[in-house]
Amino acid sequence: MLTLDKIYSAKYILKQVIRETDVIRAPKINPDSDIYLKTENLQITGSFKVRGAYYRMSQLSDEEKAKGVIACSAGNHAQGVALAAAKNGIKSIICLPDGAPISKVEATKSYGAEVCLVKGVYDDAYAEALRQRDEYGYTFIHPFDDENVIAGQGTIGLELLEQLPDIEAVIVPVGGGGLISGVAFAIKSLNPSIKVYGVQAAGAPSMVNSIKNGKIECLDSVSTIADGIAVKEPGENTFRLISEYVDDIVTVTDDEISAAILALMEQQKLVTEGAGAVSVAAAMFNKVPIKGKKTVCLLSGGNIDVTILSRVIKRGLLMSGRSYSMIIELIDKPGQLLDVSRIIADLGGNVTSVHHERANEGSAVNGCYLRLVLETRNYEHIEQIKKALADKGFKVLNNN
Repeated sequence: MLTLDKIYSAKYILKQVIRETDVIRAPKINPDSDIYLKTENLQITGSFKVRGAYYRMSQLSDEEKAKGVIACSAGNHAQGVALAAAKNGIKSIICLPDGAPISKVEATKSYGAEVCLVKGVYDDAYAEALRQRDEYGYTFIHPFDDENVIAGQGTIGLELLEQLPDIEAVIVPVGGGGLISGVAFAIKSLNPSIKVYGVQAAGAPSMVNSIKNGKIECLDSVSTIADGIAVKEPGENTFRLISEYVDDIVTVTDDEISAAILALMEQQKLVTEGAGAVSVAAAMFNKVPIKGKKTVCLLSGGNIDVTILSRVIKRGLLMSGRSYSMIIELIDKPGQLLDVSRIIADLGGNVTSVHHERANEGSAVNGCYLRLVLETRNYEHIEQIKKALADKGFKVLNNN
């Protein structure tokens, strides 16, 4: 049974292992709220996961430690388990799907784990982990549905109350629910007036659906850039704790997540993964009622794969009005491109891509299309450029 004493015990045990991550003010995230960021993306291994993994392993018997532990994850949990096992002198095996990113496989190995690549997807790797547990007697370290893991994550709640005693709301990413279960239990046990909100990706709303329907539901599939919270089915313990202690759970889209990642990079000089940025996305796009409140957004992790970072930034630029692609219908005659360029330049826009093509069937014989990609300041700037072009007689076709 999860208790406040257990979370305080975890805090004591973790004191010499983890960082007490900073809470920093972020006034530009939502000007109508007093926003702070809990920077677990700067935790050792780049995520909060080491808290729960280490505390879970500290509670193993000598016999269990001697046999070793096994886990299944291609991300932050794998690295947390690997590091926690190494610090406790415990053998660890991590089952990963063979399609897992090389960077994450190598990171897991670097912390001392034995990596077992399993043909197929996550579910196949999970099945293999359970098979090896049963055959060799390893202890399976669940990523979220374990009370000791939840207690470890709950230490973040205790830290927040010490760092910002007068907080009014906390926004927490939700996948399987281990993080928010621990944080909400700790905070609500000590100060029930503080609101705790959860955030899931719109493409993986397993906990949202489960809470709404009053029972655990399993999704057929998930699709989101926030791979760290792309969980098909919540846990029994986490479902129960969230039902009791969390005020509401909302969803954010991949475009909103991308905009949040970009805002954190530009405004706070912080790199977060998709899962780590959903709390900020919820604050930026007013998904939860925090107007005028001192609010903490929990950045759960920063292990974003560099191969997708450029795509995420591009999505973020589009979402925030910093980039815009437009199609202009022109009469194919000399000087048209010059006139368009001058209008855009005079308003401070920057053309980064130009593509000219002849008109298609059904359009004017002497017509053509000009496809442009612009760097812009915001949506208002985009509308100014579009209006100026229209005022000069150019027909702008909606594209973005």
